[in-house]
Amino acid sequence: MKEIHKYYTQEELVQLAQSLIRIPSHKDVPHREKKVAEFIFNFCHDQGLEVKLETVDGERSNVLVFLRGDGTGKTLMLNGHTDTVPPYNMVIDPYGAEVKEGCIWGRGAVDMKGAIASMLTALIALKRSGIKLKGDVFFAGVIGEEEKSEGTEYLVKSNLIADGAIVGEPSDYEYAIGHRGLEWLEISIKGRAAHGGMPQLGVNAIEKAATLIERIRKELYPKLQTRFNEYMGPSVMNFGVISGGTQPSTVADTCSIKIDRRYIPGENVETVIKEYQDIIDSIKAEDPDFEAEITRMDNSMLSLDHLYLMTEPDDPIVTAVRESIKEVIDKEPEITRKRGWTDAALLSNYGNIPTVVFGPGKISSSHTKDEKVDISQLTDAVEIYAKIIKKFCGTY
Repeated sequence: MKEIHKYYTQEELVQLAQSLIRIPSHKDVPHREKKVAEFIFNFCHDQGLEVKLETVDGERSNVLVFLRGDGTGKTLMLNGHTDTVPPYNMVIDPYGAEVKEGCIWGRGAVDMKGAIASMLTALIALKRSGIKLKGDVFFAGVIGEEEKSEGTEYLVKSNLIADGAIVGEPSDYEYAIGHRGLEWLEISIKGRAAHGGMPQLGVNAIEKAATLIERIRKELYPKLQTRFNEYMGPSVMNFGVISGGTQPSTVADTCSIKIDRRYIPGENVETVIKEYQDIIDSIKAEDPDFEAEITRMDNSMLSLDHLYLMTEPDDPIVTAVRESIKEVIDKEPEITRKRGWTDAALLSNYGNIPTVVFGPGKISSSHTKDEKVDISQLTDAVEIYAKIIKKFCGTY
C-alpha cells in the first residue's frame, strides 16, 4: 500500500490552511463565503482535480471537489463549512494565520478551515499517488453552517447521493456518531403597563416570567435529568436570554425568555414544545392574568429541523473512521459525547447518509479569542482521511 505522506509536504498543507484562514468569510463580510469558495475552486482546479461551484444564495456558493473511482465502490462525502464566526474580541490577528508553538492561529483555524485543508490535501495526495479507487470521494465546502446551514440544506435538497459522510468539526482524535437535536424557543409573556407608583393597576410581565422560569425548573428539570442517550449524553436546556420592561418606573408589559433546548431520541420537536406549553397552560389555569406564547426562533434554521444525529455503531463509515484513527494513533479512539449540533444531522436525517463527525483540533478552541489548531493534528488528519477514503471507497 502506498504511503500517502510521500505525496504531499507539511509545508504545503500549512500554506493551504493559512491561505484559507486569511480570507474572511463570516456573516459581516460582503458576499460572505464567496472569496474562500473561489479560492478553493481555483486551487483545486490548478491541482488537476474535478471541481465546480454551485450557487446557493446570491453570490454565495458551495464548492464541490471530486476524485472519481470506477463506479464499483461506495461514494464518500467529506463535508466542511467555509464560513466562520466573526472575529469579535480576538486578542490575535484573526487573519494573520501566524505559525507559532506548533500551531496555526486565526479565525477558522480549528472551526474549520484547518479540517478543509486536511481534507483537500488528502484528495490531492491520493490523486498524486496514482491509487485507483473503486468508489468516488468528493469534498463539499458548504456555506452558512454557523448561521442557518444553507449549504448543507442545499446539498440534501439537491438529492446528492453518498453512502457515507464525514463532517470535519474538531474532535481531537475522537469521533462522534451521535449528538443532540437543537431547538431555540422564545416565550413571550404579556402584561399590562402602569405607573411604578401604582403597580397594582398593572400586570408585571417580568414577575409572570419569573413564575414561569421557576415552574420550568421545578417541573421540567427533573424530567430532563432522567433522559440519557449513550452516544449523546443527557437531554438539557438553558435559559439563554431574558429581556423585558422599558424603565424602572413603569410596570413591564412585556417580557421575553429565549431557551436553548438539546434533545435526544425519544423526544422530538413536537414533544419538546408541548412540555413548555403544558406548563404555560397549567399556570394560566391558576392565574387568569398570565398570558404567554411560545414560538420557534427562525434565526437558527432555514427550513429543515435541527434533528439529532444517530449513526449505527456498526455502519461501514463508522468502522472505516474508527479503524483509520486507530492505525494512526496506535490505540482505540474514543467516541465523544460532547458535541454541539452539526450539519451531520442534516446529512443523516434528510440525505439518508450515515455520517460521522471527525476533524483535527480541539473543540475548546472553537470561536475563541485566540483560536488555533495544532499542525500535528492537521498532518495526522490527512493520513486518517486518506485511510478512510481507501477503506470505505475501496482500492485496486
